[in-house]
Amino acid sequence: MPSPVSADRSAAQPPGRGSVEALITQTRRLKGDMVAVRRDTRNDGSDPEERWQRALYDLALHQLDDLDAHLAQLRDGPVPAEAEPAEAPAVRPAPDGATPGSLLSRVGSAEWNFLTDEAGWSGELYEILGRDPAAPALTLDELPSVVLDEDRPKLTALVTDCLVDARPIDGEFRVVRPDGSTRTVHMMGEPVLGPDGGTTSMWAVLRDVSELRRHRRTVRDRHDSLQHQRRSAQTEHRLAAELQEAVLPPWRGSLRLPHQGPRTLDLAAHHLPAPGTLVGGDWYDALELADGATLLSVGDLTGHGVAVTSGMAMLLGAVRGMAMAGTRPGELLAMLNQLLDATVQPALGSAVCCHYRPEDRTLVWAQAGHPAPLLYRDGTGRPLNAPDGVLLGATTGAAYGQAEVTLEPGDLVLLHTDGLAPGHSSTSAMDRLLDLAPRFGTARTAQDCVRTVVEEFGGAEREDDACVLVARVTG
Repeated sequence: MPSPVSADRSAAQPPGRGSVEALITQTRRLKGDMVAVRRDTRNDGSDPEERWQRALYDLALHQLDDLDAHLAQLRDGPVPAEAEPAEAPAVRPAPDGATPGSLLSRVGSAEWNFLTDEAGWSGELYEILGRDPAAPALTLDELPSVVLDEDRPKLTALVTDCLVDARPIDGEFRVVRPDGSTRTVHMMGEPVLGPDGGTTSMWAVLRDVSELRRHRRTVRDRHDSLQHQRRSAQTEHRLAAELQEAVLPPWRGSLRLPHQGPRTLDLAAHHLPAPGTLVGGDWYDALELADGATLLSVGDLTGHGVAVTSGMAMLLGAVRGMAMAGTRPGELLAMLNQLLDATVQPALGSAVCCHYRPEDRTLVWAQAGHPAPLLYRDGTGRPLNAPDGVLLGATTGAAYGQAEVTLEPGDLVLLHTDGLAPGHSSTSAMDRLLDLAPRFGTARTAQDCVRTVVEEFGGAEREDDACVLVARVTG
């Protein structure tokens, strides 16, 4: 094949063997580093971002393999079409999903001489197109016969631009081999001009890039899948956050019950969101009942996302409805357990429900697998003795006990969910909350106490969202 230059220009000298060897060494060292990094990448299929990263590693390795083989051919020179190697060279195992094979099965060359109307192909090109090396090479007029119908205009445009306008050829098209398989070929070449400026021949290098394109499609598809999942996660987070904000009492500062009666409780509450994008099923609530009592409740439905937040809204609505109907705390939790047991999607939750009767300052409460309320009096704190109660949704027909405690003016009761402390440790959270007793003792309002809790637990070390509700007896 003639040099890819016009007849009135001298051909550039090929690079020296030593410089090519240095490039080969650098390429193989980079391949070794890439293989080591790829091997350390976890690939259990659970994380779409890791799958996308691994696909990028595979693509990079595939291209480094090609570069290594190209440099080797540049060093060794082309193999004549009629020459057959005595022994096939050893080939390094290809990356996952790639087809092992030497460079000679992926890159070929061709020349079409317009003065003699002859075509010459290298043996590699015959192999790429799956044609018999004994058959005559296809002319430019015959070449479109092996190209997919939809890609023929592209090939025609490439050849026309090269022959008419002397533009370099650089494009891709798909060919159909005699066995029916389809391969993607990248074609690069130039016209060779005669002394009169006319085109005497055209040369081209054709590379089988089918595996490379397959890897790129894999990377693109996985990237698109990752982006879709990220957008879906962002949408779900937004919906869950909006639903949670709509359901939880929109109190800022001290909680104000709607009726204008003597204030016997100073109430304040706060929701502490998770540090990341997780929205859970924690709730708090305070509700003035028809008989003058006050319902205090906190709870947590396990999990995160829209489905969990929706389930939390259902439970909170059930709590409010049953409390307004006069259901006592123990019976109320038993009915919540039946409600979760009857839902289509299995779910677990925990809760504390309290009725405070202001006429005798009695707190009646029940719990379902939840941290007990903390009682602060005279500068010290302690957890209340918990009655029996299992997690909501854990077992069918569970019974829930009740406990009573008489409060005194100035007492403070704190309810919280178990996401306050790192690792979801309710013991750790309780100990830290009890240590706040001296600060609670000097606080003037329930809201001051809530601010103290937020200062203590509002840091990024938490792993889940949490709620806290403070009730201070004022009379």
